[in-house]
Parts: sequence; C-alpha cells; structure tokens
Amino acid sequence: MSKQNITYIDGTDLVLGRLASFLAKRLLAGEKFVVVNAQDLIITGRKLALVKDYQQRRARATHTNPRRGPFFPRFPDRILRRTVRGMLPWKTTSGRLAYRRLSAYINVPDDLSEKEFIKIPVAESKSLKAYITVGELAKRIGWTHEERVN
Repeated sequence: MSKQNITYIDGTDLVLGRLASFLAKRLLAGEKFVVVNAQDLIITGRKLALVKDYQQRRARATHTNPRRGPFFPRFPDRILRRTVRGMLPWKTTSGRLAYRRLSAYINVPDDLSEKEFIKIPVAESKSLKAYITVGELAKRIGWTHEERVN
C-alpha cells in the first residue's frame, strides 16, 4: 500500500451510513482510506430495533447446512467494512479492488498515532436523539473487547 495518497479518518461521532456511502463512492474512484475508532461510529435509530436487526442478520443460516453463509461480523471494524461492502459492486473486479483499498481499526494503532486524522463533514452527527454506537451494538451482539484489539 503506497502511503502518499492515503486519507486517515477518525470515526468518532460520525454516522455509519453516511460515512459508508462517502467511502464507497471515493473507493470506486481509486482513493485509499484508513478509518480508526470504528467502535465510536454512530448508527441512527432506536437501540432495541437496531440490536434486534443485527442479531437477526447474525442468526441467518440455511436449514440444510448451517455452516453456509451469509455471515455477518460482530467486530466494530468489520461491521464498518461490511456496511461499505454492501454499497460497492462486490461481485465485480472493480468492487473487490475498491474494497481492498479500505482499512478499518477499532482503536488507533500505535503505528498510526502520529498521523493527522480528518473528519468527514457529510457524516457528522447533528443532535441525534435515537442512536447507538457501533461498539455498544457489537457488545450486544456478542463481541467482547478482549477478543481482538488492533
């Protein structure tokens, strides 16, 4: 990964869907992104409804072979990547190459601590009443923070 044209984004208090659509469009254009603090992203909506929806996504399986997909992640960084993947033409070569240009981290890794992070104005939250953070959602669907920390 060449380091000269990578954009570093701090995900704290950014809306997940807005950020994902911004990233999907720019990834298809050939840009590279690194998103840190994925657990601090916000999903708008009622908490209980969101938790129920994500639990249903995780529970999907076939009756004939439950080990077949679809699989849905429970780690905050992987939830972000999966959300962006849903906005890309995943089954085409251009979509897969665009998806590879995205990196996400739960916290700020030590090797990225000196980088300058930007906020995306389009994705900033504006006085939301009903929301849940991706980290809190991940904990409610089965993620424990001790499992993997970047």
